Amino acid sequence: MEHGITLAADERLDRINENVTLIQKKNGLTFGTDAYLLSAFVRRQRTARCVDLGSGTGVIPLLLCAVDKVRVSCAVEIQRDFASLIARNAAHNQMQTRVLPLCADVRDLRPSFLPAEMGQAQVDMVTANPPYMRINAGARNREDAKYLARHEVCGDIVDFCACAARLLHSGGSFYCVYRPDRLSTLMRAMAQNRLEPKRMAFVHADAESEPSMVLIEARLDGAPALRLLPPLILHDVDSRPLPSRPLSAQAQKIYDTMCWYDTEEGK
Repeated sequence: MEHGITLAADERLDRINENVTLIQKKNGLTFGTDAYLLSAFVRRQRTARCVDLGSGTGVIPLLLCAVDKVRVSCAVEIQRDFASLIARNAAHNQMQTRVLPLCADVRDLRPSFLPAEMGQAQVDMVTANPPYMRINAGARNREDAKYLARHEVCGDIVDFCACAARLLHSGGSFYCVYRPDRLSTLMRAMAQNRLEPKRMAFVHADAESEPSMVLIEARLDGAPALRLLPPLILHDVDSRPLPSRPLSAQAQKIYDTMCWYDTEEGK
């Protein structure tokens, strides 16, 4: 037992940003930069009903609710063990009425499947940190949880975009973090599902490195008009030799505020 929580042998307890305490699987994917930056990239909509696809531990809904960027978020996860973990994380952070776990497959999910607290109509926002590797790409993880989280076994980016389009009302927002080398695939998937990209930012380890991730906000049935934001540079180049690289001033401000620099809150 740790801090009043009974942990299984394969679990650990971590304090992360925004005073969120997260139970994580030691052999599962753990909280990282991509989830936090996506949460920071999301614009604040205090009354929004949000659905997070492929939620893992529920970290994105927990962060969004912790700073009142949304009112309530349904955390959709296909792995039953992780759906149960989301419920425990929500309860431990006293967010059980705002972070609502749902064990479901994004390929089948419809608005009518959502918890009653979400209402039966389409929602305002969908977030996703989806699997980004093709089934036959890269080495297979020995742990099934990691393999399912990283590879498109239970749905590819087209499935995630199609699910977002089913769940959102016209004009609703879709937020996604993805790999830059698969950006064209993401753009095609959004176009096929009436998701019009509105904001996009690349994230680089430093000014001399290629981008390691891309963040996109799209609007269902939106008019064509894309803002390509200045890139986020995480570290200064001269910090490369250091064993632990400090964040750049720009990145540190995002971590301090959980807001992107193009929003009023991030300025």
